[in-house]
Formats: sequence, structure tokens, C-alpha cells
Amino acid sequence: MNYLAHLHLGGQRPGQLLGSLYGDFVKGRLQGQFNPEIEAAIQLHRSIDVFTDRHPLVDVALSRFTLTRRRYAGIVLDVFFDHCLARDWAQYADLPLSHFTADVYRVLAAEQQLPGRLAQIAPHMAANDWLGSYREFAVLDQVLRGISRRLSRPEELAAAMDELRRLYEPLSDDFRLFYPQLQAFAATPRI
Repeated sequence: MNYLAHLHLGGQRPGQLLGSLYGDFVKGRLQGQFNPEIEAAIQLHRSIDVFTDRHPLVDVALSRFTLTRRRYAGIVLDVFFDHCLARDWAQYADLPLSHFTADVYRVLAAEQQLPGRLAQIAPHMAANDWLGSYREFAVLDQVLRGISRRLSRPEELAAAMDELRRLYEPLSDDFRLFYPQLQAFAATPRI
């Protein structure tokens, strides 16, 4: 899952929101460098990634991509699933998406010690409403272009939007089946 899904699933308190994002920016063992709420949210983020990567519905969704894109299909699918979540937000959340994203941006702006690359992108995320913009399918092209600049073989993402257009309905159906299961998993208490 990508940023929006992790934020939605990770809890709404400031420490939970921060940890939900930190999961993409903090690597290795957690040894008390963050407060317990943030570390618990990072652990949940990692658990969500493992659950998603091993889920049979995600395997079905990934198998829909052509072999030429299979190497990065997981990235494309994560971004597309965030689009589905933003598009259908009212089905999965009580708070309107604009209120939710405003809360996230407020928490990010108030945090003085964001880790690494998150500190660099957080102001752009808020200024350009990255999370809310996922509602619009066309935005995924910009997102995927941005991701491709950080890849060793960016050309493999070049025609991803064409493939997403072709797979829009079946992948949307995959998301509708998968996301409630992911919500249930994320809501399960951890020890």
C-alpha cells in the first residue's frame, strides 16, 4: 500500500499518523529512537506491507500486468490502490478526505524532526495535496514519473498508465475485495 492507505489504516493520533508515514522512510530495527506510539505505527506499517505482499488477491492483481512491467507492478499497484481509496473514500472512512488530509498535513508541519527524505518531501506533499490528489486518475501519471526518477530502470514504468487504463476495472474490483480484509487485519490488536 502507498501513503494514503497506510495513513488511513495506522490510526488517527499524531504519533500514529507520523509512524504510518515513517514506515517508508525508517529502515532497520527500532531501538527506542522514536516514542512508543510512533514505533508501534512503524511496526504496523511493516506488518501491513507483509500482509499485502503475501495476499492471494494481490497476487491476482499483480498477475494482470504484462511481463515487461511485472518487476515494478507492485509499485504501480500500490499507487493505483491509493487512487481507489481516495476515489471511494466515503465507503471506507467517516471523516471526509479533505479533513483527513488537512489533519495529516498539520501533523507533519508541526513535527520538527521528520526522518530523512520525508523532511524534504513533506512541504511539497502538503502544498500540492498529494494525498487528496490521488482521487484523480490522471495524477497517477505524475506520481509514477516521480517514482521512476528514483529507479535504476525507469523505462519499465514508461507505459504503466496505458496498462492501468486497460486494467482499471479489474484492478478496481481487486481493491474492493482486498481493502476490507486489509482494514480488518490492521484493526487486529498486536502484542
